[in-house]
Amino acid sequence: MPTETTQQRCDLLIVGGGVNGAGIARDAAGRGLSVILCEKDDLASHTSSASSKLIHGGLRYLEHYEFSLVRKALIERENLMRIAPNLIAPIRFVMPHVKGLRPYYLLRAGLFLYDHLARRELLPATKSIRFSEHESGVCLQSHLQRGFEYADGWVDDARLVVLNALDAKERGAQILTHTICDKIQPCQGRWKAQLSQFIGTDRAQTLEIDAGMIVNATGAWAAQFQSQLDVIGSRKKLRLIKGSHIIVKRLFTHQHAYLFQHPDGRIVFAIPYESEFTLIGTTDFEYQGDLNHLTISAQEVEYLCELCNHYFQQQISAADVVHSYSGVRPLVDDGRTDAQSITRDYRLEFLQDPAPALHVFGGKITTYRRLAEEAVNQIAAHLNCQALAWTKNACLPGGDIVSALPSNQNVFGFSQFVDQCRQQYHCLPAELVNRMARAYGTRIHRVLADCKDVASMGEQVVPGLYACELAYLLDTEFAHSAQDILWRRTKLGLHLPVTAVEIVDAWIKRRQA
Repeated sequence: MPTETTQQRCDLLIVGGGVNGAGIARDAAGRGLSVILCEKDDLASHTSSASSKLIHGGLRYLEHYEFSLVRKALIERENLMRIAPNLIAPIRFVMPHVKGLRPYYLLRAGLFLYDHLARRELLPATKSIRFSEHESGVCLQSHLQRGFEYADGWVDDARLVVLNALDAKERGAQILTHTICDKIQPCQGRWKAQLSQFIGTDRAQTLEIDAGMIVNATGAWAAQFQSQLDVIGSRKKLRLIKGSHIIVKRLFTHQHAYLFQHPDGRIVFAIPYESEFTLIGTTDFEYQGDLNHLTISAQEVEYLCELCNHYFQQQISAADVVHSYSGVRPLVDDGRTDAQSITRDYRLEFLQDPAPALHVFGGKITTYRRLAEEAVNQIAAHLNCQALAWTKNACLPGGDIVSALPSNQNVFGFSQFVDQCRQQYHCLPAELVNRMARAYGTRIHRVLADCKDVASMGEQVVPGLYACELAYLLDTEFAHSAQDILWRRTKLGLHLPVTAVEIVDAWIKRRQA
């Protein structure tokens, strides 16, 4: 394949297409800055799609006196629910009290703080429950008699990243996936970068970028990339903490999730997932291996299964795991010895020499928008951009369920929106419409434009996935492969045989021919 070389100039080159990079691109583009974002793989293909799928304040961080972080996250929890009501939904958690672990009064005090550290408009308050009288108790072991029910938010993490990138693109940013930053060097107070864009294993294009500023949003690779930019400085020390999750056939039929305590002090979630499954995680272990090829270890599987077996009547083992995933959280080393107590807060480091660069260290998905806003405030000041922060007051694509502006009505009106979609597309399978309304919000009408019945959706390439949706994902949402589509943008991979990847990839290849 011949390689084309092009030259471009921009205000901001962002390296890294996870939630922080995409959030910064969106904010900066919306303030009128010229932005290029490059990501060596697919958007959200690493840590940002390997989360517990929660938008939460971080209840356990209260034990480490991180009140400021919890308050910040609780404020953002409601902000994000308003800007992306289709992607982020309220979820009720049940936390059993276990004799010998955290005292009942301590749990109650922590949950009281959790309810009151920030203004709460969208979620109900905590309440005490007895499992003999609550539907969540049916599947629990008899030694568990009482606990608490509290509220947080569930999120489709990978789609959150994609929609931030899509909004950035629609505001003028260039989003370049499968694009590696090969070389970078300062030049007269700016940066000269060489980007290589790949299609499969072939180098398709080389871009020479002249950027006024670099943002290092490479996540687990942040310290490594920092050393390329700041040859005279010292590399930031990050603690790479591996978190793994397992997915099993559903262990309960109700819609509550669980927070379980482990005797070692960690906590593990068990969350209803994709209708037919239970998502269980996460682990917290130091990691020093290959960042590009993460897999769950047998030790982690055993750890998660044993903890669930202490709580659920239905016992599970490694044989019951239908899927697993792992990610590495790049946490700023604050000197604490155990992985679970390291702060989940982020740190932004602006360096002027040898050319302007902003390094993003740490963070969590719940506070990504706030991180991006603070980052672009610093960037805008340096680039003499007078535009103000705006992302709290603008819905993500498809989030304008009731109102064009973020509002509580967009959250409370989502169920009615789904009902309206089912009526409008009554000739289509209800399960399909439900899934697409949640995934695309009001942009479902773009995906299903001119689709009056199943036949008008085009070929059903694999069960539940039609040509019209595939075309939308390829043309609009930066997808390139079956993995991008089945595991990050739709989660249909969980419901399909492994041969689905080959079938979808073959369809994409025929379309591109």
